[in-house]
Amino acid sequence: MKNLSSDDLVQKLKSDKDAFLLDVRTEEEYNMSHIPNSKLLNIRDPQLFIDGIQGFDKSKNYYVYCHSGVRSVQACQIMKTFGFNNLNNLIGGISEWKGLKTT
Repeated sequence: MKNLSSDDLVQKLKSDKDAFLLDVRTEEEYNMSHIPNSKLLNIRDPQLFIDGIQGFDKSKNYYVYCHSGVRSVQACQIMKTFGFNNLNNLIGGISEWKGLKTT
């Protein structure tokens, strides 16, 4: 897992054709504000999270974020145990995000 700053993530999302942006917060948090084109998969619902990632393409590059960076690290650790190798965590979560947000 790599930790990326907001600026790093903005650049990666512009250039990475295999990017998959994953928001691991709750639906309520997501509805308040999220990064455009992100997919929501709530890590606080463990079975839903595991079921969800099992349907993901492991060849993609995953960019994972939450509110402050704690849940996204946990999500990356879980995903790694399921065979995902291309994992990136947004340091500080959406609270540090400097790019566009959908509200």
